[in-house]
Amino acid sequence: MASTRTGSSFVGEFFNQHGETMFYLFEPLWHVERLLATAAEVNNSTALPGIYGDILQALFLCDFSPLEKFISPSPQNHVTPDLFRRESSLALCEEPVCTPVLKDVFERYHCKIRQCGPLNLTLASESCLSKQHHAIKAVRVRQLDTLQPLVEDPHLNVAIIQLVRDPRAILVSRMVAFPSKYQTWKAWAQDGQVPENDEEVKRLKGNCDQVMTSAELGLSKPQWLKGRYMLVRYEDIARYPMQKAEEMYKFAGIPFSSRAREWILRNTQTTEEASGIYSTQKNSSEQAEKWRTSIPFTLVQVVQKVCGPAMKLFGYRFVDDEKTLSNKSISLLEDKQFS
Repeated sequence: MASTRTGSSFVGEFFNQHGETMFYLFEPLWHVERLLATAAEVNNSTALPGIYGDILQALFLCDFSPLEKFISPSPQNHVTPDLFRRESSLALCEEPVCTPVLKDVFERYHCKIRQCGPLNLTLASESCLSKQHHAIKAVRVRQLDTLQPLVEDPHLNVAIIQLVRDPRAILVSRMVAFPSKYQTWKAWAQDGQVPENDEEVKRLKGNCDQVMTSAELGLSKPQWLKGRYMLVRYEDIARYPMQKAEEMYKFAGIPFSSRAREWILRNTQTTEEASGIYSTQKNSSEQAEKWRTSIPFTLVQVVQKVCGPAMKLFGYRFVDDEKTLSNKSISLLEDKQFS
């Protein structure tokens, strides 16, 4: 569970790379959000979180039929060339899910490790049922309590990892990854003026407040979450990837495989050429600090003002001037244990 640009693709890969007993899905809720984004009556109500929860519950039980209703165009006989980021799931690109290539069928998110035909969701479901462990990366679940029915489902054994990141770094990353959505922020970065009552600033505050509310609930350890919630900072994973991966695997009750270990070793010490904005290969400790030289101090001040309570909770230090911001020898991370 995370928000966009927190390093969730990178951290999700820690589990995707586990090996033959893992069934990993990358952002299946993308389809739901895409279809319902125009349905204002659903979007503005309490219905959407419930729909997300229901779909995740079905997917953890290896039932793809509720998700099928949201895939566009609709799958034919449970076969689709349109599953979002199929190639980001090793389980969906291995036999028997990887079927022979069909001529004249274009699959946008086609498997990279081998050539496959369009995705047969019946085969995906069978593969899922044969796997011992299941993991789903989700940036669209914004309230932790949405997941309570999953955690309390006697047929499931769900553990939730909430990934957080310094909101100043998130803003920088979003401005690069989503330039059209963040044009206003880019303009403010140029002219140095930020109207604090602007809707964009309110949206940023809302994002931070949602993340903080979920974390406060998780850290308060209500009965339904005991032993089932873990909070992790991206910056700690970037500094100590192997140690944090071991901790996450232990928490999830999954043996830490040598394959995952090797992937982490290979992919946390990468050259700049390989670490693009959507890449899961990072020189991780360097990556976590990169934002500090890419954002004007005026924007940092705004983030610190509206996201201050969340920053304090997660142990992100405030900066008082441009010099401190760009001086990477000064850590902006408090040593903090979340247990």
